[in-house]
Amino acid sequence: MYRRLVPAFFLPLLFVSLVFGQADSPVKKNRVIFMGMIHSNHVGSEKFGLDKVRDLIRDIKPDAVFCEIPPDRIDEANRQYKESGKITESRVKVFPEYVDVLYPLTKEMDFKMYPCAGWTKPMADARRKKMKELSETHADEYAEMTAAQKKLEEAVEAKGGRDNPEFIHTDEYDALVKKGLEPYDKHFNDALGAGGWTNINKAHYGLVEKNLDKLTGQGQTILIMFGAWHKSWFMDPLRLRDDIELINLNEFLSKSDNAAGSGKSSAGQGSD
Repeated sequence: MYRRLVPAFFLPLLFVSLVFGQADSPVKKNRVIFMGMIHSNHVGSEKFGLDKVRDLIRDIKPDAVFCEIPPDRIDEANRQYKESGKITESRVKVFPEYVDVLYPLTKEMDFKMYPCAGWTKPMADARRKKMKELSETHADEYAEMTAAQKKLEEAVEAKGGRDNPEFIHTDEYDALVKKGLEPYDKHFNDALGAGGWTNINKAHYGLVEKNLDKLTGQGQTILIMFGAWHKSWFMDPLRLRDDIELINLNEFLSKSDNAAGSGKSSAGQGSD
């Protein structure tokens, strides 16, 4: 009789504990930071050079890094780096932020790289060929596109240049990019097929979204390292997600600048 009464007595308490325990458990939102890359322009930049990128990654301490690397290229790049410490894979080697910063950081930091680029070589080759054709068959639209992109570059230059990380990570920068690329997108997206601006961004973000879904609820810090122009396209759908906390990179830039101003190394702080 005693053995039967003890479990029965504790069942209501167990039920209450489970219900209220679940209700009190905080949802583990992932923290997402977008770092807008300027690729080859990082090399030699005083404002946003590779050392700055390296220090920022150390300060962010990501658990996951979403890279502008195609899924069919990352295994070869990983193999090359593991075997020789160098990367010759044709798509990855053009990004110094990966070759000279991110891959070397894998020796001191524990993060996983997720390939999120929708790019393929046939797509890029077809796009290059089609753009040359369109410059002749749609000269007026091509001229409009070129003029808009020139205005974009001038506007960014007026704000401190294409390598000004503080400005890159503002809504104003995103608005300028959207306006500057509007003629290109409007006139040529459909003609370029998978390589069109909206189309390729949909492909990129589709891979980002897939990996965000995989990691949802894990309380991870996720760093997205993509070309700065893509940020204007990514931010709208990212803001719609209720399972992430979006953090502006400028929060880390200000910490880095303060550390530098006080004579402390942000790299040292990041590796604690």
